[in-house]
Amino acid sequence: MGNIIDSLQQFWQYTGFANCTWQHLVMIAIGIGFISLGIVKKWEPLLLVPIGFGIIVGNIPVMTGLQISIYEENSVLNILYQGVRQGWYPPLIFLGIGAMTDFSSLISQPRLILIGAAAQVGIFGAYLLSLQMGFLPNEAGAIGIIGGADGPTAIFLSSKLAPELMGAIAVCAYSYMALVPVIQKPIMLLLTTRKERLIRMRKPREVSRREKIIFPIAGFICTAFIVPSGLPLLGMLFFGNLLKESGVTKRLASTAAGPMIDVVTTLIGFTVGASTQADVFVSPRSIMIFVLGIISFIVATASGVLFTKFMNLFCKPENKINPLIGNAGVSAVPDSARVSETVGLEADPGNHLLMHAMAPNVAGVIGSAVAAGILLSFLS
Repeated sequence: MGNIIDSLQQFWQYTGFANCTWQHLVMIAIGIGFISLGIVKKWEPLLLVPIGFGIIVGNIPVMTGLQISIYEENSVLNILYQGVRQGWYPPLIFLGIGAMTDFSSLISQPRLILIGAAAQVGIFGAYLLSLQMGFLPNEAGAIGIIGGADGPTAIFLSSKLAPELMGAIAVCAYSYMALVPVIQKPIMLLLTTRKERLIRMRKPREVSRREKIIFPIAGFICTAFIVPSGLPLLGMLFFGNLLKESGVTKRLASTAAGPMIDVVTTLIGFTVGASTQADVFVSPRSIMIFVLGIISFIVATASGVLFTKFMNLFCKPENKINPLIGNAGVSAVPDSARVSETVGLEADPGNHLLMHAMAPNVAGVIGSAVAAGILLSFLS
């Protein structure tokens, strides 16, 4: 009988019930919340469902030494997590984004690239604020990139500058990407007048196939020479777009834009979620990162809208830009552009802004990668 009791006691020590803390329960509740938002509200389900379930998996209490935890060397989860930790997944996602992206709107309206650049103010504003709150320069740089609303870029930069903060930064970045419609719309309405929201922009000109082929080559050379440290992200982004636009590599483009990016997105979401173990994630620093992240995102959105209004001071009446597309300067493709379209249609049911908003939106993708390269170059 004694042996049976000892065996049961030993078994109990290995169960999650014996090792559970209130922090684990909090994180599991957060994971369930993420899944609920993805399924019920349909807020970026491709991101929130994998992240949410990963959070639950990462917060099942286990004893160390079983080679199960994501932070235990050579465990299955740890091996999958290397794609995040070593920065393999983000460039692959950028390859898929490039293969899905049509740069025609930006090519036909190059002036709108300035809006994408202006929206990156949120990144550097959050960087300075993070320094004031006591974070080290490399940590502040990794936190600031959240303002670009680009999860892969946030993971790539934090893996290089502040690996210990990567879980909080990644979850923060992806959370705010999913909440783009909720966060951006009030800011857009606050900073624009009804008259400005009714501005109708001229239809973009048709872009030739030759221009579409030349753009990724010329764009990569220009940006890579300016910021060589952004090469992994910029190279894969423009390479993916060349596969799409060349017309002779359709199979490669379809694979990059379909099965490959789906697999990598699933893995990155799940492993990022699993990395938020309670003993690592639940801390005052994580809360500070979330606060700084939302500030960064708000500043980025406001900067894009306000800069668009500034540009209009120098535009002829027929060339005015609807400031509602200013929010699309962040890198959340195509969600920010959809918000521009939705808010524009609410003001004027016949005013479609999506095709215009895609220009600063794709410029924001390039801008966030360039900003990451700048931060990496002087902080690493």
